[in-house]
Amino acid sequence: MGKKENRKIQDFDGLYAFLRHYVDFMLRMAYRRIKYVGLEKVPADGAVIYAPNHTNALMDALVILAMDRKQKVFVARADIFRNPKVAKILRFLKIMPIMRIRDGMDEVRKNTEIIHKSVDVLMDKVPFCILPEGRHQAKHSLLPLSKGIFRIALEAEELMDGRLPLYIVPVGLEYGNFFRFRSTVLVQIGEPINVSAYLREHASLSQPEVMNLMKDDLSERMKEVILYIPDDEHYDATLETCAAVINQQVDTWRKEHPGARRHALTTRFSANKMTLGQIARLRTSEPEQAAELLGRAADIHRERKEHGISLGSVIKKHPFWSRLFQLLVLIVTLPYTIPAGVLTLPVTGLSAFLFSKMKDRAFYNSIRFVVTLVLWPLLLIIYAIVLYCTLPWEWALGLSIALVPATVLCQEAYRLLRLAVSDLRLLCAPKLRRSIRDLRRQFLDLLHKEELA
Repeated sequence: MGKKENRKIQDFDGLYAFLRHYVDFMLRMAYRRIKYVGLEKVPADGAVIYAPNHTNALMDALVILAMDRKQKVFVARADIFRNPKVAKILRFLKIMPIMRIRDGMDEVRKNTEIIHKSVDVLMDKVPFCILPEGRHQAKHSLLPLSKGIFRIALEAEELMDGRLPLYIVPVGLEYGNFFRFRSTVLVQIGEPINVSAYLREHASLSQPEVMNLMKDDLSERMKEVILYIPDDEHYDATLETCAAVINQQVDTWRKEHPGARRHALTTRFSANKMTLGQIARLRTSEPEQAAELLGRAADIHRERKEHGISLGSVIKKHPFWSRLFQLLVLIVTLPYTIPAGVLTLPVTGLSAFLFSKMKDRAFYNSIRFVVTLVLWPLLLIIYAIVLYCTLPWEWALGLSIALVPATVLCQEAYRLLRLAVSDLRLLCAPKLRRSIRDLRRQFLDLLHKEELA
């Protein structure tokens, strides 16, 4: 018993390591594509603190965890540790509590012990992950960074006393959709901050000054690896403009970068980044025309929402062929998806029930993932027992195997159906389609005018 109590959170755990394979596999199934870029930037000669943006609740941590086979230790807000049983599970998952100012200053003072444990993790060269925004926001933006990550970094640097280099590694998480299963994730590693070198470079500054400077520096490095849109009154209009011109921008980007693949997540990210830079430039050089452009985009956003049309429908380059392909796939897979959909109803039903209890939609993907992770294997066992009791073993074996991917395939069929309906709604909204074309033409004309000036 004593040994168990003295175990460090970063110590190897056989059960945890075994379950990691299953969790990582299910994560891959939850998304159509997960792309990691820049892993070679992660320093191998010292201790690492990962600093990702926080947009998708639990999924953010799981995506970071699946980055490589190394175990990692995370921190989460302290209030979810209040239940002793939950706290025990979270510790097993290698998650430590951290108090926030909103918990009260008496609680924040308890962070000293957590900071010392964090330093111990880093001393053992186990990657440590803290989401420096402190809370999640389902937007392509960035909240002000909290000081917790910098307190941990500076104290760790002092205690390690030069024995081990320490780095803060910014990570950008870009989701194709924050709320839907079977979306995409682009994970990009930014330029690390060498904490030791940083302190030497700013040796004349006080610790609070260094922390503020490092906070600004990390924020800028994080913005480089996310699709950063300032969270102001033009947020929705800016995102709408990016969607309207994405295909033209991809073509432009590929001319300048011939090796870039059209549908690669990195290509689309770079094209959108280019659009954001151009919009920011136009807002400075041509404020009146930029305001008119964004005003039109805001009107399109409102109308699109009223019609229940997905942003994905606006992005498509060849909507007719896309609709036709989706329809064919749905028809061909109906003999599988209908019975599979019935058998997966406990998963979808429980997920929907839990959704109804949640005001924050950013938790939807996390809830659906956990429900699928836990409930679907149990259902598969029950269904297999029933099949083997009622059918010849050959049929029972074949049907049991066919049922394994049912949740993923049903979600994919639902995604295609939802997009097909959205595409049809856009087809039946000629005024909206004209508005999108006019927005695209206006933006490209402004760019052309700027080039000639």
